Amino acid sequence: MSKRAVVLLSGGLDSATVLALAREQGFETFALSFRYGQRHAVELRCAERIATALGAARHVIAEIDLRVFGGSALTADIAVPKDRDAQHIGSGSIPLTYVPARNTIFLSCAIAWAEVLGAADVFIGVNALDYSGYPDCRPEFIEAFERMANLATRAGVEGATRLAIRAPLLALGKADIIRRGRALGVDFGLTSSCYDPAPDGTPCGGCDSCLLRARGFQEAGIADPLLDSGVRA
Repeated sequence: MSKRAVVLLSGGLDSATVLALAREQGFETFALSFRYGQRHAVELRCAERIATALGAARHVIAEIDLRVFGGSALTADIAVPKDRDAQHIGSGSIPLTYVPARNTIFLSCAIAWAEVLGAADVFIGVNALDYSGYPDCRPEFIEAFERMANLATRAGVEGATRLAIRAPLLALGKADIIRRGRALGVDFGLTSSCYDPAPDGTPCGGCDSCLLRARGFQEAGIADPLLDSGVRA
């Protein structure tokens, strides 16, 4: 039987690339997405298409209502910041699009599913551009969560399986991720990066994520199939 891995899949280009990487490394992939009260459903439609296109053995969309807590422009009635200087994104204060403890919650669900599957590996698409903005995208967080995971699970305590939290994009910028994903055959036209898309999936073009995506494709010297072809999520 092939080795199994749980892959957190948001519907964005980072997690799509991670899913492709896990497949390339020989894992049977189990994709995990969340309907967590985010302001749009576009990313979940994208996640479903990506999971199918990249051959996930199973794709689960778990329900967790983080909107009851709010505290983020993605889960409360707070305006998404627009048209910031892309060179300064990720520096200074933590942005309003940070969802409190989101990666901690998502990874906790992922290790629970990994235990059920008998999987030792959990993949997450955090990367260098998020590192300086979101506290739960730092390498220190990933290392600490892995230690906790092996203290909090039966598999870890009994020594049957040592859980590994894998963040293969952590040291990469957007352009490098895009190049890696393209080499792996990822169709970026299936992804959505926007924090505030229109109901039909049209990206706003001005939020931090749209700006970073646009700069990444430009620096990679690759046309964005989503923005440059009129494709909508």
